[in-house]
Amino acid sequence: MSCKVMGIVNVTPDSFSDGGQFYKPEEAIRRVKNLIADGAEIIDLGGESTRPGSVPLTWEEEWSRLEPVLRGLSPEMMGSVPLSVDTYHPETAERSVDLGVQIINCVYADPAVAMARICAKSGAELIIPHRLSGSVPTISGSVPNVLDGVLGQIGIEKVYLDPMIGFGTSREEDIELLGSVPELAKLGKVLVGASRKRIVKKLTGEKMTGKNLGGNLGIAVWSAMKGASVVRVHDVKETFQALKVVETLG
Repeated sequence: MSCKVMGIVNVTPDSFSDGGQFYKPEEAIRRVKNLIADGAEIIDLGGESTRPGSVPLTWEEEWSRLEPVLRGLSPEMMGSVPLSVDTYHPETAERSVDLGVQIINCVYADPAVAMARICAKSGAELIIPHRLSGSVPTISGSVPNVLDGVLGQIGIEKVYLDPMIGFGTSREEDIELLGSVPELAKLGKVLVGASRKRIVKKLTGEKMTGKNLGGNLGIAVWSAMKGASVVRVHDVKETFQALKVVETLG
Protein backbone atom coordinates (compact mmCIF):
# COMPACT_ATOMS: atom_id res chain seq x y z
CA MET A 1 0.00 0.00 0.00
CA SER A 2 1.35 3.41 -0.97
CA CYS A 3 -1.05 6.29 -0.48
CA LYS A 4 -0.10 9.94 -0.03
CA VAL A 5 -1.85 12.39 2.26
CA MET A 6 -2.93 15.65 0.62
CA GLY A 7 -3.56 18.45 3.10
CA ILE A 8 -6.27 21.02 2.34
CA VAL A 9 -5.68 24.77 2.67
CA ASN A 10 -8.77 26.81 1.81
CA VAL A 11 -7.77 30.41 1.12
CA THR A 12 -11.44 31.37 1.23
CA PRO A 13 -13.92 33.08 3.56
CA ASP A 14 -16.73 30.60 2.91
CA SER A 15 -15.58 26.98 2.59
CA PHE A 16 -17.98 24.56 4.26
CA SER A 17 -15.48 23.18 6.79
CA ASP A 18 -12.95 25.87 7.59
CA GLY A 19 -13.96 29.00 5.68
CA GLY A 20 -12.15 32.09 6.88
CA GLN A 21 -9.56 30.36 9.07
CA PHE A 22 -6.79 30.64 6.48
CA TYR A 23 -8.10 33.49 4.32
CA LYS A 24 -5.24 35.89 5.05
CA PRO A 25 -2.00 35.00 3.20
CA GLU A 26 0.07 34.82 6.36
CA GLU A 27 -2.48 32.43 7.94
CA ALA A 28 -2.52 30.23 4.84
CA ILE A 29 1.29 30.12 4.74
CA ARG A 30 1.39 29.16 8.41
CA ARG A 31 -1.19 26.45 7.72
CA VAL A 32 0.94 25.04 4.89
CA LYS A 33 3.95 24.89 7.19
CA ASN A 34 1.97 23.15 9.94
CA LEU A 35 0.45 20.58 7.57
CA ILE A 36 3.87 19.67 6.22
CA ALA A 37 5.07 19.17 9.81
CA ASP A 38 2.00 16.98 10.43
CA GLY A 39 2.95 14.68 7.55
CA ALA A 40 1.25 16.13 4.47
CA GLU A 41 2.92 14.83 1.33
CA ILE A 42 0.98 17.16 -0.99
CA ILE A 43 -0.60 20.54 -0.23
CA ASP A 44 -3.79 21.56 -2.07
CA LEU A 45 -4.47 25.30 -2.13
CA GLY A 46 -7.93 26.52 -3.09
CA GLY A 47 -9.03 30.09 -3.67
CA GLU A 48 -12.73 29.44 -4.32
CA SER A 49 -15.25 27.44 -2.35
CA THR A 50 -17.17 24.81 -4.33
CA ARG A 51 -19.74 24.20 -1.60
CA PRO A 52 -23.40 24.19 -2.70
CA GLY A 53 -24.68 27.74 -3.11
CA SER A 54 -21.26 29.35 -3.25
CA VAL A 55 -20.78 32.35 -5.54
CA PRO A 56 -18.41 31.69 -8.46
CA LEU A 57 -15.33 33.89 -8.73
CA THR A 58 -13.60 35.31 -11.76
CA TRP A 59 -10.10 34.03 -12.27
CA GLU A 60 -8.79 37.48 -11.31
CA GLU A 61 -10.55 37.30 -7.93
CA GLU A 62 -9.33 33.77 -7.35
CA TRP A 63 -5.76 34.64 -8.30
CA SER A 64 -5.77 37.67 -5.98
CA ARG A 65 -6.25 35.20 -3.11
CA LEU A 66 -3.74 32.60 -4.26
CA GLU A 67 -0.87 34.69 -5.62
CA PRO A 68 0.21 36.23 -2.28
CA VAL A 69 0.31 32.76 -0.71
CA LEU A 70 2.34 31.20 -3.52
CA ARG A 71 4.76 34.11 -3.60
CA GLY A 72 5.02 34.10 0.18
CA LEU A 73 6.05 30.47 0.49
CA SER A 74 9.80 30.05 0.95
CA PRO A 75 11.81 28.11 -1.65
CA GLU A 76 12.41 25.43 1.00
CA MET A 77 8.68 24.98 1.60
CA MET A 78 7.91 25.07 -2.13
CA GLY A 79 10.45 22.31 -2.69
CA SER A 80 9.66 20.12 0.32
CA VAL A 81 6.33 18.73 -0.94
CA PRO A 82 4.40 19.13 -4.22
CA LEU A 83 1.92 21.98 -4.29
CA SER A 84 -1.49 21.59 -5.90
CA VAL A 85 -3.90 24.38 -6.83
CA ASP A 86 -7.62 23.62 -6.81
CA THR A 87 -9.05 25.62 -9.72
CA TYR A 88 -11.21 25.38 -12.82
CA HIS A 89 -9.76 28.55 -14.35
CA PRO A 90 -7.01 27.90 -16.93
CA GLU A 91 -5.70 31.43 -16.31
CA THR A 92 -5.12 30.59 -12.65
CA ALA A 93 -3.57 27.25 -13.58
CA GLU A 94 -1.08 28.85 -15.98
CA ARG A 95 0.04 31.41 -13.44
CA SER A 96 0.27 28.77 -10.72
CA VAL A 97 2.58 26.46 -12.65
CA ASP A 98 4.72 29.46 -13.55
CA LEU A 99 5.27 29.93 -9.79
CA GLY A 100 6.23 26.29 -9.23
CA VAL A 101 2.92 24.52 -8.62
CA GLN A 102 3.25 20.86 -9.62
CA ILE A 103 -0.37 19.67 -9.66
CA ILE A 104 -3.57 21.23 -10.97
CA ASN A 105 -6.74 20.01 -9.26
CA CYS A 106 -9.49 20.61 -11.83
CA VAL A 107 -12.83 19.96 -10.12
CA TYR A 108 -15.04 20.49 -13.20
CA ALA A 109 -14.99 18.75 -16.56
CA ASP A 110 -15.39 21.81 -18.79
CA PRO A 111 -11.77 23.02 -18.73
CA ALA A 112 -10.10 19.61 -18.25
CA VAL A 113 -8.63 19.36 -21.76
CA ALA A 114 -7.33 22.94 -21.60
CA MET A 115 -5.79 22.14 -18.21
CA ALA A 116 -4.15 19.06 -19.72
CA ARG A 117 -2.48 21.24 -22.35
CA ILE A 118 -1.12 23.52 -19.62
CA CYS A 119 0.18 20.54 -17.68
CA ALA A 120 1.74 19.03 -20.81
CA LYS A 121 3.77 22.21 -21.35
CA SER A 122 4.86 22.59 -17.73
CA GLY A 123 5.29 18.96 -16.71
CA ALA A 124 2.68 19.34 -13.97
CA GLU A 125 0.24 16.58 -13.02
CA LEU A 126 -3.53 16.91 -13.34
CA ILE A 127 -6.47 15.80 -11.20
CA ILE A 128 -9.72 15.39 -13.16
CA PRO A 129 -13.28 14.30 -12.34
CA HIS A 130 -13.89 10.73 -13.52
CA ARG A 131 -16.56 8.14 -12.79
CA LEU A 132 -16.92 4.62 -14.13
CA SER A 133 -20.53 5.30 -15.11
CA GLY A 134 -22.81 8.29 -15.38
CA SER A 135 -21.69 11.88 -15.73
CA VAL A 136 -19.20 14.15 -14.03
CA PRO A 137 -19.87 17.69 -12.80
CA THR A 138 -19.41 20.77 -14.93
CA ILE A 139 -19.75 24.41 -13.97
CA SER A 140 -23.42 24.41 -14.93
CA GLY A 141 -24.47 20.75 -15.16
CA SER A 142 -22.86 17.44 -16.04
CA VAL A 143 -21.28 15.73 -19.03
CA PRO A 144 -19.91 12.28 -19.87
CA ASN A 145 -16.39 11.62 -18.66
CA VAL A 146 -13.55 13.55 -20.27
CA LEU A 147 -10.64 11.16 -19.73
CA ASP A 148 -10.15 10.41 -23.44
CA GLY A 149 -9.80 14.10 -24.27
CA VAL A 150 -7.31 14.60 -21.46
CA LEU A 151 -5.23 11.61 -22.56
CA GLY A 152 -4.98 13.20 -25.97
CA GLN A 153 -2.79 15.84 -24.30
CA ILE A 154 -0.90 14.07 -21.49
CA GLY A 155 -0.14 10.49 -20.43
CA ILE A 156 -2.14 8.58 -17.85
CA GLU A 157 0.90 8.58 -15.54
CA LYS A 158 0.37 12.34 -15.10
CA VAL A 159 -3.35 12.04 -14.30
CA TYR A 160 -5.26 11.43 -11.06
CA LEU A 161 -8.88 10.28 -11.26
CA ASP A 162 -11.26 11.81 -8.71
CA PRO A 163 -14.75 10.25 -8.43
CA MET A 164 -15.95 13.59 -7.06
CA ILE A 165 -17.75 12.40 -3.95
CA GLY A 166 -20.30 14.96 -2.82
CA PHE A 167 -20.58 16.80 -6.14
CA GLY A 168 -24.18 16.67 -7.34
CA THR A 169 -24.78 13.31 -5.69
CA SER A 170 -26.97 11.78 -3.01
CA ARG A 171 -25.52 10.05 0.03
CA GLU A 172 -26.34 6.68 -1.51
CA GLU A 173 -24.59 7.64 -4.75
CA ASP A 174 -21.57 8.81 -2.76
CA ILE A 175 -21.31 5.34 -1.19
CA GLU A 176 -21.41 3.81 -4.67
CA LEU A 177 -18.69 6.18 -5.85
CA LEU A 178 -16.51 5.30 -2.89
CA GLY A 179 -17.09 1.63 -3.64
CA SER A 180 -15.83 2.18 -7.19
CA VAL A 181 -12.31 3.02 -6.02
CA PRO A 182 -10.87 -0.50 -6.61
CA GLU A 183 -12.06 -0.50 -10.24
CA LEU A 184 -10.95 3.09 -10.81
CA ALA A 185 -7.50 2.16 -9.52
CA LYS A 186 -7.17 -0.33 -12.38
CA LEU A 187 -7.34 2.60 -14.82
CA GLY A 188 -4.83 4.89 -13.12
CA LYS A 189 -4.00 6.85 -10.00
CA VAL A 190 -7.05 7.66 -7.86
CA LEU A 191 -7.60 10.59 -5.52
CA VAL A 192 -10.34 10.31 -2.90
CA GLY A 193 -11.70 13.51 -1.36
CA ALA A 194 -14.39 12.58 1.15
CA SER A 195 -13.04 14.42 4.17
CA ARG A 196 -15.78 15.98 6.33
CA LYS A 197 -18.42 15.44 3.66
CA ARG A 198 -21.94 14.20 4.25
CA ILE A 199 -21.01 10.63 3.30
CA VAL A 200 -19.15 10.43 6.62
CA LYS A 201 -22.31 11.26 8.56
CA LYS A 202 -24.22 8.74 6.45
CA LEU A 203 -21.78 5.95 7.26
CA THR A 204 -21.28 6.72 10.95
CA GLY A 205 -24.73 7.97 11.93
CA GLU A 206 -23.06 10.80 13.86
CA LYS A 207 -24.98 14.03 13.27
CA MET A 208 -22.92 16.47 15.28
CA THR A 209 -20.39 18.50 13.29
CA GLY A 210 -16.81 17.90 14.37
CA LYS A 211 -17.48 14.49 15.90
CA ASN A 212 -16.68 12.41 12.83
CA LEU A 213 -12.89 12.10 12.94
CA GLY A 214 -13.15 8.33 13.27
CA GLY A 215 -15.35 8.17 10.20
CA ASN A 216 -12.98 10.35 8.19
CA LEU A 217 -10.05 8.14 9.14
CA GLY A 218 -12.03 5.01 8.30
CA ILE A 219 -12.73 6.25 4.77
CA ALA A 220 -9.11 7.32 4.25
CA VAL A 221 -7.68 3.99 5.40
CA TRP A 222 -10.22 1.97 3.41
CA SER A 223 -9.50 4.02 0.29
CA ALA A 224 -5.77 3.48 0.66
CA MET A 225 -6.22 -0.25 1.13
CA LYS A 226 -8.41 -0.42 -1.98
CA GLY A 227 -5.89 1.28 -4.24
CA ALA A 228 -6.21 5.06 -3.84
CA SER A 229 -2.95 6.88 -4.53
CA VAL A 230 -3.96 10.05 -2.65
CA VAL A 231 -6.46 10.93 0.07
CA ARG A 232 -7.37 14.62 0.29
CA VAL A 233 -8.06 15.45 3.94
CA HIS A 234 -8.40 18.18 6.55
CA ASP A 235 -7.11 16.07 9.47
CA VAL A 236 -3.60 15.48 8.16
CA LYS A 237 -1.76 14.40 11.28
CA GLU A 238 -4.32 11.79 12.29
CA THR A 239 -4.66 10.45 8.75
CA PHE A 240 -0.89 10.23 8.29
CA GLN A 241 -0.55 8.30 11.54
CA ALA A 242 -3.39 5.92 10.68
CA LEU A 243 -1.97 5.13 7.23
CA LYS A 244 1.53 4.71 8.63
CA VAL A 245 0.32 2.15 11.18
CA VAL A 246 -1.68 0.17 8.60
CA GLU A 247 1.21 0.19 6.12
CA THR A 248 3.70 -0.90 8.78
CA LEU A 249 1.50 -3.74 9.95
CA GLY A 250 0.81 -4.82 6.38
